[in-house]
Amino acid sequence: MGDKLTGNVVVGQSGGPTCVINQSLIGVVRECSKYPQMNKVYGALHGVKGILGEDFTDLTKEDIKNLEIVANTPSSGLGSVRMKPKEEDCVRMFEIFKAHNVRYFFYIGGNDTAETADIVNNVARQRDYELRVFHIPKTIDNDLLVTDHCPGFGSAAKFVACAVMGDNLDNRSLPGIKINVVMGRHAGFLTAAAILAKRYEDDGPHLIYVPEAVFKMDKFVDDVDKVYQKYGRAVICVSEGVHDKDGNPIFTTGEKDSHGNVQLSGSGALGDYLAAEIKSKLKVKRVRADTFGYLQRCFPGVVSEVDAEEARVVGEKAVQLAVGANIDGSVIIRRTGGKSYKAEFDRTDLKNVAKKTKSLDAKYISKEENNITEEFIDYVKPLAGKLPEIGRLHIHKIAKILNK
Repeated sequence: MGDKLTGNVVVGQSGGPTCVINQSLIGVVRECSKYPQMNKVYGALHGVKGILGEDFTDLTKEDIKNLEIVANTPSSGLGSVRMKPKEEDCVRMFEIFKAHNVRYFFYIGGNDTAETADIVNNVARQRDYELRVFHIPKTIDNDLLVTDHCPGFGSAAKFVACAVMGDNLDNRSLPGIKINVVMGRHAGFLTAAAILAKRYEDDGPHLIYVPEAVFKMDKFVDDVDKVYQKYGRAVICVSEGVHDKDGNPIFTTGEKDSHGNVQLSGSGALGDYLAAEIKSKLKVKRVRADTFGYLQRCFPGVVSEVDAEEARVVGEKAVQLAVGANIDGSVIIRRTGGKSYKAEFDRTDLKNVAKKTKSLDAKYISKEENNITEEFIDYVKPLAGKLPEIGRLHIHKIAKILNK
């Protein structure tokens, strides 16, 4: 059919939502309108589940004003899903695609979504059905291979930084030990972003633990004790995926999703467990723990401008690549410009992104494995964008009269 492949478009969203995932969605919809060979743009409600059920919405009937409002709204506008299709599901999907003359499929999500896109693409080739498939990156975990970073991460990083910043201020007013559990199964990027909260030398987070380093309970308690002795308080951030030397999570619910991922954020049990250990071993009364959980993903009003802009561009870029040639793939972001942050956008094969995950580089983790380096601050700062300015009173003490 050549480069002018004519037909309809299906776009879907999968996996955990983010603050900017709808920017990618609207980027696809508006970019498709520029190409006459792309007739209708159908949104699959709840991803592949919606495709299998023929649950589509005609996005070409949406007015531009509403599309832009949705673009700036957190969470998945089409609804999401965690579903790994089986081969028989893919066969059914192609029957539906053929019935609706679908020739372009864009799937927005993380590495599991890329795996689904790769499965769909392979089955299309086996059946000699020309379907151009593009994965559009999205994940707050920032753990996709090849790409420098992922849309969704910058805004989540900004939320974590702001939340820990506020937590530190609270903890400074009423000193104690505070533990924050942050999302991050295998990759500690989001937990590491808490380092942006630090403005003064004695600010928290004082300790940060990520899954890339083995978590040792005795060392953890000792680390906390040293900080508490120094400052009379401690703010600690811990990835949900921290594990022991054998790779076993410090805590898990034991549940698994359709992709085989162990559930880690189902409760506040990890935070409670760590708090109990500190209380019993350090005999500190004021110890609290919070699990940020889903709050990190879709908190309105805490959006990185860079993140929102790039999320829109990856959606547009996927369409441009799909109409340009008979190719498939995943959109990637490449950092350029040195200290002055800039980015360019390209593609990589689906197989390079599907299923696999990227970890936090060792250079970003302190030698003591309980904090984050300046190099990571340089990496994450432009992605999170501008943070609130934090001030302190200059304490001008007067002479004591009765309590000399």
